[in-house]
Amino acid sequence: MYQHPQFDPIAISLGPLQIHWYGLMYLLAFAIAWLLGRHRIKQGHFDISLKRFEDLLFYGIVGVVLGGRLGYVLFYQLGYYLQHPLEIFAVWDGGMAFHGGLIGVLLAMLFFAHKEGKTFFQVGDFVAPLIPLGLAVGRWGNFMNGELWGRPTNGNWGMIFPMADQLPRHPSQLYQMALEGVLLFIVLWVYSKKPRPTGCVSAVFLVGYGICRFIAEFGREPDTHLGLQALNLSMGQWLSLPMILLGLILFAISIKRSHPSN
Repeated sequence: MYQHPQFDPIAISLGPLQIHWYGLMYLLAFAIAWLLGRHRIKQGHFDISLKRFEDLLFYGIVGVVLGGRLGYVLFYQLGYYLQHPLEIFAVWDGGMAFHGGLIGVLLAMLFFAHKEGKTFFQVGDFVAPLIPLGLAVGRWGNFMNGELWGRPTNGNWGMIFPMADQLPRHPSQLYQMALEGVLLFIVLWVYSKKPRPTGCVSAVFLVGYGICRFIAEFGREPDTHLGLQALNLSMGQWLSLPMILLGLILFAISIKRSHPSN
């Protein structure tokens, strides 16, 4: 049994200026995406200049931050933020929803694809492998913040989160870091190294993330104000199911279009 180390959420304090670890994790995630994207471009996986890629990354950052925060507000704590609207802007305290961030990124990609004369899924297939390691870093940020702890467990690997209670709990942030981050990155990076029908890499990301998130949620404590939903599934699991379904449909359509019947 272990105890959460209760990191100081403030990484750097310079007088009134405070830089939070959570914010630094986002910067690191975007830096990783930038490095991976440059590598994929140099390897010929996407016909785009490095300058235009940096524009795409900027649009994606805006989509992640705005979509992630609004998604958390709308999907998870709408009532609270209606009563405390100014706290919507306090992103350094945590509270970002992946599914909202995904919608933001999809809109950013749609805008970029239209602007550059690319198809949406050409852009999506390029971007998908850049995302998982950023997700892994984000989950580490959740762990450092001591938020999104897991359900109680009798396992020897249980961890006490004093900010919750004295029960040993699953370190679910680390589960998600390993599944949605590291494992999904390996799958996508290997799969995308060879030419694939347009849309397939995007489809694998949707299915892979949906499955990994669905599994990890069994160890994660549901949000107190939401609890478990229908069929004893969490909100995160219900939001992941459409991703899996859409991914499977997209994969089937992409394969069929690449092998038209004579």
